[in-house]
Amino acid sequence: MILNIDTATEQASVCLSRDGEVLGSMINDIQKDHAAWVQVAISALLKQQGYNMNDIQAVAVTEGPGSYTGLRVGMATAKGLCFALQIPLITVNTLKVMAYGAREQWLQLPNQVREPVCLCPMIDARRMEVFTAVYNNDLQEVISPKAMILDALSFKEELNNCSLICFGSGSNKWKFISRYPNVQFINEKIDMDKALAKLATGLYLTKSFANLAYAEPVYLKEFYSYIKN
Repeated sequence: MILNIDTATEQASVCLSRDGEVLGSMINDIQKDHAAWVQVAISALLKQQGYNMNDIQAVAVTEGPGSYTGLRVGMATAKGLCFALQIPLITVNTLKVMAYGAREQWLQLPNQVREPVCLCPMIDARRMEVFTAVYNNDLQEVISPKAMILDALSFKEELNNCSLICFGSGSNKWKFISRYPNVQFINEKIDMDKALAKLATGLYLTKSFANLAYAEPVYLKEFYSYIKN
């Protein structure tokens, strides 16, 4: 039984999962309210599903990149619960969670080229900058997570070797300037709850736990706050 927390971007969620399957979840679409919302949502979710805090065996949290404040909220909440309950902390990169979710959605689409495909999550970081990374179909890093200012020639080297599937809140920025024929965009929202639950369960089974004292958010740059244009 894992409590999964994601407050990294404009939409926050908490979900309860058992053996990688989501039992229930709650979502908040108002980013400025994430801090006030998350604790109340966790309590309400547990009550809704008929469990209490002592039933949780680990807490998983998206470590970033993402909103500076949102990452601090999620990490502090997860660490506080783990410390109080004496259970493991699991941290997962936000971009990897997005890539896992997008891969599952992509594989369900009909008549799509399957191989070779690279997955490119993008989180809006203002102007033409995004937090991004590139993963192969096995979720191995082709480009490590970083902040990038997009231009028409971004990802040129990677596109010589595979088709690029782009998605996330920052992907539309590149959609309008990219002219590569082997780039496709997923506009649907990624199921972050399901993706985080699956990845967290895999890390739990291999005992890949974060150090509770030293775990910290992955900011990639000093400050980021999502603002809709």
